[in-house]
Amino acid sequence: MNYELKIVTTADGSNTIYNAEVGEHYHSRHGALQESLHVFVKSGMAYFLDRNEVNGLNILEVGFGTGLNFLLTADACTCKQLKLNYTGIEAYPINSEMIALTGYQQYVPALLWEQFNSSYPQALKTTVDINETASLQIANTKLLNFETEQRFDVVYFDAFAAIHQPEMWNEEAISHTVSFLKPGGVFVTYAITGNLKRMLKAMNFKVEKAPGAPGKREMLRAVKL
Repeated sequence: MNYELKIVTTADGSNTIYNAEVGEHYHSRHGALQESLHVFVKSGMAYFLDRNEVNGLNILEVGFGTGLNFLLTADACTCKQLKLNYTGIEAYPINSEMIALTGYQQYVPALLWEQFNSSYPQALKTTVDINETASLQIANTKLLNFETEQRFDVVYFDAFAAIHQPEMWNEEAISHTVSFLKPGGVFVTYAITGNLKRMLKAMNFKVEKAPGAPGKREMLRAVKL
C-alpha cells in the first residue's frame, strides 16, 4: 500500500497521524492521548483489573498504529508490577521514523520510550521483551489472517472507523477477533452502533454503553460470558 502520512496535533495537544489514502486519523481529533487513556487503558485494562485478581495480562490490539495504546498500557502495568503480554495486529505498519515524530515520549518514562523505539522493528517479526514486565509482538498481517493459540484478557479494537474500513466491522471480522478472548474477557472500542451491539450479544457477550472519550458521548464495552 502506498499512502501519505502526516503528523497532526489534536485538541489536547497530543499528536496523531493522518493517513491520506484511508482519509482518517489514527486517533480522535478531540485528543489522541485522552482517547487512548479513556477508551483503552481505563475502560478496558483497568476495568478488567478491577474485576479480576491477576498477576499478569494478555492484551490483543486490533490496529496497532502508532503504538500509543501499547505505551500507556505498558507504563501502567510496569507501575503495578504486572506482567504484560501485548500482541498488536497491524496490516500496514508505520515506519520507525514516523513513530519517532509522534512525540509520545512526553507521556511515558524515557526508558520505556527508548526501549519501544529500539525494539519496534524486531517486534514486527517476533516477540520482544520491552522491559522487565512488558513483552510485545506486532503481527504484520490482515485481521482475518491472524491466528494464535494464545487467549486474551482484553481486546482493544482500534480499527479505522467503519465509514472508511467497513470490512473491519462486519460479523466475520468481529467474530474472528473475539474468538481469541478468554471467558470473562473484555472487548472495548471507541465506537458504538446498534449493529455492533447486536452482533456481540449474539456472540454471547454482555454488552454495555460506557461514557465516551471527549467528542463522543458513548463507547462500547462487552464482556465474554
